Formats: sequence, C-alpha cells, structure tokens
Amino acid sequence: MLDERDRIIIDMLTRDARTPFTEIAKVLGISETAVRKRVKALEEAGVIRQYTIVVDPSKLGYNLVSLTGVDTLPEKIFEVANKLKEFEFVRNVYLTSGDHMIMAEIWAKDGEDLSDIISNKIGKLNGVTKVCPAIILEKLK
Repeated sequence: MLDERDRIIIDMLTRDARTPFTEIAKVLGISETAVRKRVKALEEAGVIRQYTIVVDPSKLGYNLVSLTGVDTLPEKIFEVANKLKEFEFVRNVYLTSGDHMIMAEIWAKDGEDLSDIISNKIGKLNGVTKVCPAIILEKLK
C-alpha cells in the first residue's frame, strides 16, 4: 500500500525523473537514504517500471503526430499489433476497447509522409481493414 510520501516521490519523479534524491528528501523531511529505500521498494513492487525522457518530435524533424486507429480482422489483431511495434515511425501501440481495436502513435515528417505511412505501410499489413488517423493539433498535458 502506498502512503503519502510514496505518492509525493512518484509525483516528483514523474515530473522529472532526474530529480535528485536529496531534493525529494528535503520536500519530505526525511533522509536521502530513506528516499533511496522507498524508491527501491517502489521499483521492486513494479510501481516504478522505468525511467524515460520526453522528446519533442518537431526538434527531430517530425512535424505531424497522429493517434491512428487501426482495425483488423479479429484473428489478426496480435499479428498486426506486433508488426506495428516494429516500425520506427510508430512510437506507441495500444490494444483498446474503444472505436478501434488498435491505437498507434505515429510520428511523420509531414502530410505526405503520413499519407505514405497510412497507405503503403500500415494499410498494406495483412489483416488490416481500416486505418483512421487523427492528427494532434496541440498537446495540452
């Protein structure tokens, strides 16, 4: 069970995974060693699974980000999802219960690149029945 201190640690590391344990310790009013032990326990419990960075796609030349719904033949869903994971332009893949069977976050250089990705790469995968891109206009959170 997580207590308030664990929740504060998680919140601080979520905002910046590079937050020094000394800074977290000051906020919590406990020792750095205590913070280190708590973080290790959160990692071992699987609460903290990894540390990562957030990249600005446009700084790498990807000016379009799309959340793309992909529908498949039911028996092909896992095969298609695994193929999507292999593409460099696909950043995240989710199986969903919403309007589409699979949702993929796609980074494209421009509209022409996205069109090629949808038509010639994703759309031609064996089992894909529909591809529905939604271009992200602005990320708010």
